[in-house]
Amino acid sequence: MRSDQQRTKERGRSVVMGGAPRQPEKNPHAVLIPYPAQGHVTPMMKLAKLLRFYGFRITFVNTHFNHKRLLRSGAVVPSEADDPGFRFESIPDGLPPSDTDATQDIPSLCDSISKHALPPFLDLLRRLNSDDSDAPPVSCIVSDGVMSFTLDAARELRIPEVVFWTPSACGFMGYLHYQHLIDRGLTPFKHESDITNGFLDTPIDWVPGMKNMRLRDFPSFIRTTDRDDIMLNYVNREAQRTAMAAAVIMNTFDELEGPVLEAMAAILPPIYTVGPLSLLFQHHQIPDALASLRSNLWKEESGCLEWLDGRAPGSVVYVNFGSITVMSNEHLVEFAWGLANSEYEFLWVIRPDLVRGHAAVLPAEFVEKTRERGMLASWCPQEEVLGHAAVGGFLTHSGWNSTLESIVGGVPMLSWPFFAEQQTNCRYACTEWGNGMEIDNNVRREDVEGLIRELMGNGEKGREMRRRAAGWKEAAERASRPGGSSFLNLARLVDLLHSNFVVSLNRK
Repeated sequence: MRSDQQRTKERGRSVVMGGAPRQPEKNPHAVLIPYPAQGHVTPMMKLAKLLRFYGFRITFVNTHFNHKRLLRSGAVVPSEADDPGFRFESIPDGLPPSDTDATQDIPSLCDSISKHALPPFLDLLRRLNSDDSDAPPVSCIVSDGVMSFTLDAARELRIPEVVFWTPSACGFMGYLHYQHLIDRGLTPFKHESDITNGFLDTPIDWVPGMKNMRLRDFPSFIRTTDRDDIMLNYVNREAQRTAMAAAVIMNTFDELEGPVLEAMAAILPPIYTVGPLSLLFQHHQIPDALASLRSNLWKEESGCLEWLDGRAPGSVVYVNFGSITVMSNEHLVEFAWGLANSEYEFLWVIRPDLVRGHAAVLPAEFVEKTRERGMLASWCPQEEVLGHAAVGGFLTHSGWNSTLESIVGGVPMLSWPFFAEQQTNCRYACTEWGNGMEIDNNVRREDVEGLIRELMGNGEKGREMRRRAAGWKEAAERASRPGGSSFLNLARLVDLLHSNFVVSLNRK
């Protein structure tokens, strides 16, 4: 009888030798549902395409709001005629209808989802399982870790479910210990002044697998004085409910976050580290029609890559604060003059909703001064940008997708974390991985200028960060190539989901 390891190696060899693995007579049907924000939709779509490559029927479930945004952005949504095995569905999020081209208010969205999303999701699953549906019955659910209402649907309909936590392992471990922080009286804060009086520097040395941590390095939803705070309670509940799932998927790799993953394995269902997902694509022969499927909620400006083509290797600072970060126009201006005064070339993504409350306004003098060495864009193909030889540094919010894409590109980071687990990612980049530096929350142009010069220059700090970034790029490649830990873990995950499908067939 073949062992799990033998089956995994055989599945891996089938990919290396040329085409997709042998398809079963009846293919399993996976329903994938991300949290409705760009940083969650992107990795879930990557996973969906890989599972489709392995023969799964895919139903990808967005909210009505985000499905309309995908259509407006020009993202390719395949029709049944293009690929009858990959379809999109959508459910309401419970918020008032809107055509705004921006991320919804996160606390309102979380509150609404927890109260309203379960009934329409159950209705969708029942429709997919009905006799008059042209899709095979649902054999498994792959849900975002912060959409745990799906676990209730899975239990009611007796469908196996695995959860995909899209943050880093260190960020997720922070969420898993929210209840401990509450029990120890470390959150909610006693006074608003605890945010500024040094309380956030309290050492936290009791979380397994995590060292050199301070209270400020935990995901930022602890920074409240309200015990009924929506986000504090929402993510605490979602993290605790992870134990109900059959398995946990994470977009990371063992060498990067080994101690945290080892500690996490002692308290959670089996964990499958399958990151960086973008690199796994390069080692699977994904058909062009599937690979070209996009998931950006904003329309990309392809001219960014053409602009980079004319720049010298390692000469450009790439600036992008992600899909959710907002700032004051005063902070925007400080970043602008820091970039300008550094005298380096830059590519800066400024979303239409980046400035809180109104449109971004850059000083006319800044625009004139940097006309020849700067490019401004509203959105861009970030993976390709960070993989471009011209990019030498990344000014980022330290979201996990951006952090991983920076690692894949071998690009060191200058971090200005905004919220959630971005603070945790920043801490690890600066103290554990050695490929990042942090900008103070109170942005000053002279600090931005100095750190950019340090990041991009030939001083000892810049050289060391580039060396560490190159090392992590090699480590990510090792994990993702055939025989690497993430490559094999993806095959093991496919085996798990197939085994659930076989069990369900035998019950019929």
